[in-house]
Amino acid sequence: MKTIPAVPPVDIMPLTEIDESRDVALITSDPAWDAVSGLMRLPVVVRKDIADAIEAHWKSMVGDITGDVIYAVGGGLAADAGKYLSREIGIPLVCIPTVLSVDAFFTWASGVRQDGCVVYLDTTTPDRVIIDFDVLAAAPPAVRAAGICDVLSIATGSWDWRYAETKGKNPPLMGYVPHVADTARSIMQGVLDTAEAAGRGDAGGLKALLDALMLEVQLTNQIGHARPEEGSEHYFAYAVENEMGRGLPHGDLVGPGIVLAAALQGQDTAPLKGALQAANIPLTAIPKNIIEDTVSILSGYCVRHDLPYGIAHEATLKDLKKINIERLLA
Repeated sequence: MKTIPAVPPVDIMPLTEIDESRDVALITSDPAWDAVSGLMRLPVVVRKDIADAIEAHWKSMVGDITGDVIYAVGGGLAADAGKYLSREIGIPLVCIPTVLSVDAFFTWASGVRQDGCVVYLDTTTPDRVIIDFDVLAAAPPAVRAAGICDVLSIATGSWDWRYAETKGKNPPLMGYVPHVADTARSIMQGVLDTAEAAGRGDAGGLKALLDALMLEVQLTNQIGHARPEEGSEHYFAYAVENEMGRGLPHGDLVGPGIVLAAALQGQDTAPLKGALQAANIPLTAIPKNIIEDTVSILSGYCVRHDLPYGIAHEATLKDLKKINIERLLA
């Protein structure tokens, strides 16, 4: 039997209205918890701070988790760890995003770093997600709407998907489906139109980004893979992180990856760059020499990690030198 996962129920409400009587295992970080701890009363019996997206780190916490429900409070790292622990222990999970930074709040998988790349573990979908737009609006500008990167990556991911089809590189279960790609691009259009409002923290703009993230996740759930929204831009981000080490937020890696991948694909980068800048995504956090070093090894990196085919499999430093990086990302 094949089951198509569904996105979790989402409650839009002030955190002050949360009424939780179950004993809570809290998964969070200091900045995230400091942002919301004064807004809600949770019967916390154990707290674990998440430092890394490494399975061994999460597994080491399993024996320490007590309580009846897990609350993952923060960004994508807390959500992914919460999903892993929820599956391992067998208790429900509630996610409370303090930033709308990724689509991980709505997916059934957890991303972990393994052998210099990101792999996705089949974990579980949260049982509930609670969204407080006032909390999201108060988040630091550079991360409050960084989830736009997981929607704008449709531009480059779908291009890769179609390109791989023309090269005969798509596996049988990942064949290019034009109407699915068209649907994905329609979802992306929604955030192109509302990026500035989301970046400002307007409730309407953040709701549009929330809608797009949930629609994108459900679309990939329906087809059973992420090709419409994940391609060379993410491969670049994974490889850069492997070169630089941990430190930069997801958007700081994927945002420049979208613009660079689109340029290598021959796409018009202006609308994508404009939306990223409107949403306050930093495009210059990665040093030029790191970008060049990453692109020079990117093709081999993609092959070594068996990543679905895209322009990154063919990119060379010579291709990159045809692009004015400083001007492109300025």
